[in-house]
Amino acid sequence: MTPATIAVYLAVGPVDLRGAFDRLAAITRQVLCLDPASGALFLFLNKKRNRLKALWWDRNGYTMLYKRLSKGAFALPSFTEADGKCIELSAQDFAQLLAGLPIEELANRRRVVH
Repeated sequence: MTPATIAVYLAVGPVDLRGAFDRLAAITRQVLCLDPASGALFLFLNKKRNRLKALWWDRNGYTMLYKRLSKGAFALPSFTEADGKCIELSAQDFAQLLAGLPIEELANRRRVVH
């Protein structure tokens, strides 16, 4: 689904997902302190963790993916905002997340602290 070389960042804190492209880009810049047009994939979850939005810049514009689970929540290891504003995941972790599978423990993942 995504190239193995793409950087994937998961925002640690919950996000109000009613916003669209510009709002998520602003959160990426202001809260995560990352460039939304870098070509990386940025993931945002709501408080219940049953909805996910992904933002990606593709050469000439943003692409957004939005997934709402019919039941349950995305299976994530526990983490807190003390871990940083976001955590870098592998493309494989992202694919597992979308498939509803639990991703590996984040102990070996890079925490992005800004």
